[in-house]
Amino acid sequence: MSQSDVLIIDYGVGNLLSVQRGFEYCGAKVEISTDPNRILEASHVVLPGVGAFANAMDALIQRNLVEVILEVVKKGNPLLAICLGMQMLLDDSEEFGITKGLGLIPGRVVPIPSFTTQGQLQKIPHIGWSELYSPSANRRWNSPILDTLEDGESVYFVHSFMALPNDDNHRLADTFYGGNRLSAVIGRDNIFGCQFHPEKSGSVGLKILSQFIKL
Repeated sequence: MSQSDVLIIDYGVGNLLSVQRGFEYCGAKVEISTDPNRILEASHVVLPGVGAFANAMDALIQRNLVEVILEVVKKGNPLLAICLGMQMLLDDSEEFGITKGLGLIPGRVVPIPSFTTQGQLQKIPHIGWSELYSPSANRRWNSPILDTLEDGESVYFVHSFMALPNDDNHRLADTFYGGNRLSAVIGRDNIFGCQFHPEKSGSVGLKILSQFIKL
């Protein structure tokens, strides 16, 4: 039974099929489209992304989808951005020079530190399973998409750059790599972003997708 209409934005960047299958497993009716009208009609919208920041933003611009995404947010419809998609929510990225992002969450995308907090050289990109933690020791998750998770549950990451929101309240979950704190989930209002791939994160990722389609 369909719980929700989820539309995955197709702009030539991202593994759409695995995202589609993840949502379908959670009971959602899923559509993949680049049609602005279909995107605006959908109750829940997903912005996937892999690869380079500048190329992805250019793909959105070439397809006239930037304003469409901004309109989705303005309407109050839930938006979930995944991996590179999450980074694109911020103001700009330092990857291969400065590239302007969507500006939906104030902040910048910067390289993951090449050294651990102990001063040891570490492998970049950050690839593999890492644990999620609440950004504040004084509260549990501050996001409905994380409500069914426990501190320390692991998800699957593949990234060389990290999001740095200006406001710590926009950090919904963190992970650690070489002792460095990295944003794992960011968001505000109806906007959510996962740096990891929930569709590749087993039962933990499916819980996040399930919570998103209930919004």
